[in-house]
Amino acid sequence: MNITTVGVDLAKTVFQVHGVDERGQVVLRKALKRAELIKLFSTLPACLVGMEACGGAHYWARRLIELGHTVKLMAPQFVKPYVKTNKNDARDAEGICEAVSRPNMRFVPVKDIEQQTVLALHRARQGFVVERTAQANQLRGLLYELGIVIPKGIRYVEKQLPQILEDAENGLPEISRSLFARLFGHFQQLGQQVKELESQLKAWHRQSVASSRIEAIPGVGALTASALVASIGDAKTFRSGRQLAAWLGLVPRQDSSGGKERLLGISKRGDTYLRTLLIHGARSVLFHRMRQVEHQDGWLMRLRARRNPNVAAVALANKNARVVWALLAHQREYSAAAVVAAS
Repeated sequence: MNITTVGVDLAKTVFQVHGVDERGQVVLRKALKRAELIKLFSTLPACLVGMEACGGAHYWARRLIELGHTVKLMAPQFVKPYVKTNKNDARDAEGICEAVSRPNMRFVPVKDIEQQTVLALHRARQGFVVERTAQANQLRGLLYELGIVIPKGIRYVEKQLPQILEDAENGLPEISRSLFARLFGHFQQLGQQVKELESQLKAWHRQSVASSRIEAIPGVGALTASALVASIGDAKTFRSGRQLAAWLGLVPRQDSSGGKERLLGISKRGDTYLRTLLIHGARSVLFHRMRQVEHQDGWLMRLRARRNPNVAAVALANKNARVVWALLAHQREYSAAAVVAAS
């Protein structure tokens, strides 16, 4: 079989493969079990393989690259226009095969196993943070029903709940006191899990030259830097910092027609977690610069004076994303003077 391009519709157990030759004629259309996929590609000549960037895609991409194939991952929304009529696995594989051969298609960089491991630490930590917040809210809500009010915030739960449990005059029944002690113990365990994962992430951050380089940017800490480096990989896959900012969803959406440009709010595309880290870091910078006299004449404070603070924070997050690309793509060190001169 003279196959040049193959589309693979990934799944957990049954994979659909669609292959064409240099003339675009279908020469392979087959459903395979999970164990049969590598066996098939080990018998094929080196060809272009397209897959959707979904669960397991990076693992299979690495496996096929080891066999000498060129693997391209695509966002599912870019593949959908090439799927004809009703959806099924065979048509999905055919659409993937067609999409990967388009010259203007955008591809997702294949992540190595170290990148995926760091991102797994970030996802696990974020899951524990969400659980801890939910546990704190449950404690506050249950205590409120019994006439005890704790202000919003994790630190107030950590500080006041031990005092509430020790106070014998607050009218809590013994069974309620035991329940709240159990829930507070779970809350503390979640907090400990968050701290341990943060320690692992910071240890990896200190060993990574690229991550340490971009930490110098105001508003980018160790967690943000490690998440960005693990997600971006090779920054040169983006043509410019502006494209990276668009990939993170930090640029305006457009609703333009008839020669009239109309810009809306930010697109919010890409990874929500990365965008949140950058915007929260920008808010922190904005908060501190409002209290510093020497920064009152900068572009950020002038923007803050005439626009909503959230607009200024997103603008700084956008700029930081472009600076991150410049540092990673050109392997430079951060210079505040150079950034000010460029502004």
